[in-house]
Amino acid sequence: MRYILFIGFLFIWATFSSCGTNRQLAFNKQQTAQLSRKLGFTVNRKDDLPLLEEVTTWLRVPYRYGGTTRTGVDCSGFVGAVYKNVYHKKLERTVAHIFQKDCRRIGKHKLKSGDLLFFTLSKKKKKRLTHMGIFLKNGYFAHASVSKGVIISHLSDPYYKKGWKKSGRVW
Repeated sequence: MRYILFIGFLFIWATFSSCGTNRQLAFNKQQTAQLSRKLGFTVNRKDDLPLLEEVTTWLRVPYRYGGTTRTGVDCSGFVGAVYKNVYHKKLERTVAHIFQKDCRRIGKHKLKSGDLLFFTLSKKKKKRLTHMGIFLKNGYFAHASVSKGVIISHLSDPYYKKGWKKSGRVW
């Protein structure tokens, strides 16, 4: 009798667990092409489409130190807002605290969509993490630039290549 109940439970669990919607499958070719145009790189249905879609809604939002909204945002405010909207996770508020409390360190070669990149871009604060962004794919990442607002950049850009210090995956 227990065996029959167990098999019945497994059948019901398998049936309902497969009923969840996958937002990635809801995108058609036209929508992925539109995302590709907005982001400046090729997007396909295997990518983290909810993340990429959210990032496009932030592009060109102006930089504002301490900002956390679409009227103005700094780098950690941008990352925190995107993580809240896409992954329903609340991150710490500063670059250093996000790295220390919300992430486990990963190597640059293990980066996946949604991982966080940490930089030291200040000449005065060479040992302190001063900037961060969200890895998207193939070296591209989104971040809030002081001069340009929220933009997409590439890790091969000499400025970011030199300033990159650490990568982290949110717990």
